[in-house]
Parts: sequence; C-alpha cells; structure tokens
Amino acid sequence: MKYSERYERWNNLPQVFFEKAEELGDSPMLWAKRYGSWHPISWAEARDTVSSVSRGLRQLGVARGDRVLLVSENRPEWGLADLAIMSAGAITVPAYITNTVADHIHIVSDSDPRVAIVSNARLAERLLPAIRNTSSINNVVIMEGATGENEGVSIISWRNLYDSGVKAVDDVAEVVAATQRTDTSCLIYTSGTGGAPKGVMLSHGAILCNCAGAYHLFEADGMLELDNETFLSFLPLSHSYEHTAGLHFPITIGAQIYYAENADKLATNMGEMRPTIMTAVPRLYESMHQRIMAGIARKGGLSETLFRKAVTLGIKRYESGGLSLFERLQDVLLEKLVRKKVAKQFGGRLKAFVSGGAPLNYDIGVFFLALGVRLLQGYGQTETAPVISANPPSKIKIDTVGPAFPGVELRIAEDGEILIRGELTMQGYWNAPDLTAETLREGWIHTGDIGVRDADGYIKITDRKKDIIVNSGGDNISPQRVEGALVFEPEINQAMVYGDKRPHLVALLVPDDEFFRSWTNDNDRDVDLAELTDLKPLYEALRAAIERTNERLPQTEQIRRFLVAEEPFTTENGLMTPSLKIRRHEINKIYGERLEALYGRAKT
Repeated sequence: MKYSERYERWNNLPQVFFEKAEELGDSPMLWAKRYGSWHPISWAEARDTVSSVSRGLRQLGVARGDRVLLVSENRPEWGLADLAIMSAGAITVPAYITNTVADHIHIVSDSDPRVAIVSNARLAERLLPAIRNTSSINNVVIMEGATGENEGVSIISWRNLYDSGVKAVDDVAEVVAATQRTDTSCLIYTSGTGGAPKGVMLSHGAILCNCAGAYHLFEADGMLELDNETFLSFLPLSHSYEHTAGLHFPITIGAQIYYAENADKLATNMGEMRPTIMTAVPRLYESMHQRIMAGIARKGGLSETLFRKAVTLGIKRYESGGLSLFERLQDVLLEKLVRKKVAKQFGGRLKAFVSGGAPLNYDIGVFFLALGVRLLQGYGQTETAPVISANPPSKIKIDTVGPAFPGVELRIAEDGEILIRGELTMQGYWNAPDLTAETLREGWIHTGDIGVRDADGYIKITDRKKDIIVNSGGDNISPQRVEGALVFEPEINQAMVYGDKRPHLVALLVPDDEFFRSWTNDNDRDVDLAELTDLKPLYEALRAAIERTNERLPQTEQIRRFLVAEEPFTTENGLMTPSLKIRRHEINKIYGERLEALYGRAKT
C-alpha cells in the first residue's frame, strides 16, 4: 500500500496515532525543555499515557460525544490530552490561555463540557470562576498544581487520572475502532477579530483531509523523510492552524515535535533542535525580518554590504528569472558568505517555513526567498480545518497562496468571493444554526475572502469582504496589504490603517522597540511616550518611513497622516487575537476618535 493511501484508509485521528506508535515504539515523539535541557517522550510512552488518560476520563463519566475543555500552553501533555479525549470518543474543546473569565464563561456555557483539563494553577484561576458561574463541570484535571475540592468542583491531578485509567479495563481499541471519519473531533472556537467566538465543529475526516493535502504538498517534491522529520511547535495549539499542521500532520508522518519555550527563546530553540519544517503566522516572519535587518545594521561595514547585495541579487533572480554572468558569479560567492550563515541561524536543516493565518506581505516573503529560505505561503480558515491551499516547494509564487490541496473544490463567486467544498469543510457552528446557514450553503463554505486564480490555478487573495475599506471615491482598499507594507519598514513594528468612507488613508503606528530605544538614547529601560517632551524627531523618522512605503503603493493606498499608539497591540491588552491578528474594532474603540480627527488637521 502506498503511504498516501493510508490517509484514505484511516478513520480517525487516534487510529493514526496508535498505528504510528506501534511502528515507532521507543523512538522519540514529543520534546520539551525542562531544567535547561530537552527531554523526550517516546511513541510508546505517549501511547501508554493516551490509553490510560482516555480510560481515566471515562471513569469520570465522559462518554461518546461529550465535550472536554482543554486549557494549556503548548507542551507534550496538550497533544496527549487531545488524543486521549478523542480516544474516549469525546470531543476536544481547546481554549486559549489568554482567555479571560468572560471568555471561559462563554465557551463553557456554549459547549457544556463534562470535564476540563488545565495545565496549571495560574490558568485555573481564570477557569474556575467560569465553571462555578455555569455549573456544568464537576471535575477539573490539573497537570501541575494543588488538588482537592474548590467550591464544589473536584480538582484531580493528571497523575491520578492516569493511575485510575491504568486500573480500568483496557477497551480503548474498541472505542477508537467505533469512531468514524464523520464524527466530530473538536470544537475550535475562532479567536475572532470581532464578536463572540463561534465553536467550529470539525470532523476527524476534515483534519485527515488537511493532513493528506500537506503530505502531497511535500511528498510531490521528494522533501519528506517519513518518520524522520522534526517540527518546532510555536503557535497556540488551540488555534486550528497549529492543531492540524503542528500536531496531527506531524503525527501522520511519524515526525518528532519540539515545543518552543516562548517567543523570546524561539531563535535559540531553533538553533538547538534544528527543525526541518516549521509553521507560523506572518507576524513571526515580520519580526524575524526586523531582527535580521537590525543585526545587519549594527554590524555595518562589509558584512552589511554583502548581505544587502545577496538580498538584491536574490530578489532579482526570483522576479526576473535570471542574472547576468557577472551577477551569477557574485551570487555563487554570496551563497557561501551570506546565505549559508542565514541557514545556520535557523538550525541548518530547515526545508521550509510555512506561512498561514493571515496574508503575508510580498516584500517580507521575497526577502526570505532571496536569502535562500524556502517560505511557502498557504491559505485557510478554521472552518476548513484549516488549510485550503499552499505554494508547492518546487514552484513558489510568493504573492499567491498556491493551488488548492487535492480533494478541495474551489469556486470564485460572481462577486469574487472564494467558495470551498470538500471533506475539509466544517460540520457547522456549535449551537448556531443561523450562523451556520450564513457561512455553509449547499455544502460550500463562503470564506468572506476575495480572490482570483491564475493560469496555473494559484490563488491570489485580494482582500477580505468584511475588512475592505471603501474610500469616499469608491475605491476598494485592502488594509492588510497596506499594513504589511508599513511594517516592512524597520522603524514600524505594528500598524493599523483607517479610512472607510474617507478621502484617504491614515494610520496608527507602533514604533519598533529597538528603533524607539535608540531614538531616545535610553537602552536600559522602556520609555513611555508620556515621558517625552519633544516628539517631533520621532514623528519625522516615522514620516520618512511612511514616505518610503508610499513610494511602493498606488495613490489610493498611500498614507497621508498618522498617530503613534500609546502601547503595542498585544493579546494581553486585547488588541490582538491569540493568532496574532489585530482586533480592529477594539483598537477603534480606543483610537477611533483621534484617527477621525486627523482628517481635520493640516498635518500630523
């Protein structure tokens, strides 16, 4: 049997895991850094844990079709818990660790879980009030922390749950065998840039369909080494992108998964564990670009000259398809002097970065390609489990999101909206038939994204229907495109553009941290804008960055005026989603009046 045929034969996600565990036995599967060193969990150890925790959950009354809430940072136990829940015939309900009590109340009351699993006491502090408010959960399993009774809720240790499962009858194989591809595997609550999160019901088949597409993407170019790939998991596993691409796809190909310590140590972790494949959102690549360029500027001299020449020639080669003889000779030398050093920064074994979750700025994408870093832009939504398409490694068109995966039907509606049909589509929104009917019509997911296809079938996303800015002249403008162009500049860390029904665009900017500190001549501490008495030099530097951006944009997309935000957009202050998209409506609540006032000013 060809390996690709397994994806059609597999009925559910736990079946995949148990098969691979049988094949790989004592080989390492999951890695976490503890006490300064990396520690593995083998496939056999993972199998025993999943089986015992699955039986332990059923000892707590979890039955087929019940929901189990999972609140945890990325760690090996996250994936083991997810697999154990599904191995009990139940449905995983992941929740972001950044959720507030109100967020948890919404998810708990909406999904009505039987049991909750939480990683530590800090996260439990926000979860327990929600549970007491809704009274739907009697048992909470905690991976690390105190156990006992808490106002009517029993808090059980992960270890005790495991031990109770060890003593129970081992019927996991029978439960797993009874689970079908059409059964719901998880409810993924969309992080949402506006409104209350919706629980997206995804079947086992939907995620397997995604995994099959990812397999074909890499296998077609001979890039995959089955049972020998290494992934670095960084994005929240509660997001559908990482849940599929960073957990279940690696499982299907027998890969090892390392869990990054945190964002600050991501670069260090990459150098230590040397990933072969990594998935991330555009925000990460924007940050990498800024960090690389800042480092090169600090070095200066010959190093900076060679680096910039390597980028220039790489971009020319990508965009024109060729170089002159002299340029080719230069490029060969720069391959050794620059690009190989860049590859080492990413561990030296990286086959591909995959970008998804939001549009990738073209300049950022072509920057990495010019440095010899294979960056594959993809496209998807939570409602499609989530991946719809991706650039194949052999033919990258970085201004597109590639062709649709095998098994994905794609249609462009008369108004330009992308419609998707296939096994990957959601079963609907949990407890929301009206919302389901709006998005899922006659089997087609109405994505809300506007796009076109080229002669090769590659999809180009031109904008999102709900995010389109229509200026007073009737021009349709993509805010994400303009924002991506702004953050390409080293002085700008984050941006939001504004201008619906207005004559031109204005912007809200968050200065780059390193630029801001160097401008204030204060590298030892953070400087608040309120402490500064003369903002004119800062504004002049940012205006110069905007002018450079405007040179690359058509007139209708150019920024006329701007404000500087008082603080960065973060998940902690509610101005970004956990998947690192800006929350426009929340930002507008704070800055909307001041942005609107810019239209009455002669200048910034």
